[in-house]
Amino acid sequence: MSEQLVKIKKTTAFIKNNFPKKFRPSVALIIEKNFEMLSGFRILGEAGFDEIFSQDENLKKNEGKVIFANCGGKDVIVYKGRFHYFGGVKMRDIGQMIYVLRYLGIKKIISVDEVGHLNPRFSCGEIALIYDHINLMGDNPLIGKNDNELGLRFPDMSNAYDKSLYKKIYRVFQEKMIRINESVMLGAIGPESETDAEARFYREIGADVVGYSMVPENITSVHAGISFAGIGLITRELIADKMMEDERTDLQKIKIQKENLNKSLKELGKVISQILIKI
Repeated sequence: MSEQLVKIKKTTAFIKNNFPKKFRPSVALIIEKNFEMLSGFRILGEAGFDEIFSQDENLKKNEGKVIFANCGGKDVIVYKGRFHYFGGVKMRDIGQMIYVLRYLGIKKIISVDEVGHLNPRFSCGEIALIYDHINLMGDNPLIGKNDNELGLRFPDMSNAYDKSLYKKIYRVFQEKMIRINESVMLGAIGPESETDAEARFYREIGADVVGYSMVPENITSVHAGISFAGIGLITRELIADKMMEDERTDLQKIKIQKENLNKSLKELGKVISQILIKI
């Protein structure tokens, strides 16, 4: 058994020991620790990342937690908080949290990430529904020796954002009359914002939105055989030329970004429980 798999199974065992009675999850939701969107959930229990990773100095500093919840009769694991490559966490460690979900019985993942939009038809405060990605992070969680128990050495990425999940989420948005921005996500390292030239380049190669967190989660999910859907909360405008004309201060931009995040969260909060139930 590889060292990576030993760590994964150890983490899995710790989380399982904290499961509420008769808790049998098959779906997971990944969100940032500041995303407040669980009002329709019945919280059954939780475990902090600091407890789960108490032996790992780099990972236990994360203030996230694993929440055990029930949504419309369906048991759900929520990662409220995630590891970031720009925060100095290794790609293999980011992937570890996805593999743990597989060993916890998870078959489907919904990942929600804050994004900036490159597509001039989109607006801040809206939602992007991800159907593909471009990885320009210069790294990924599969680099290094492959453990065949975790997945194939060369996983097929042609259905990286599961088409069946995508259609089900699309229908929920339609029914609730929420604007759907079908998107290709570009995975960048961050945390600095994009330059005008970068934004122009990203748009020219086919990206609609830019995010810093979802792509490695997606790659690992495909490797682990877990169906994956991605939802972006659009908080920043990354339209080439317009960016250079923007004379707002950084503090003003951050304030507006937070306002846009709240708008997106409010929209998604209306339907996230229905999405989890219907998938």
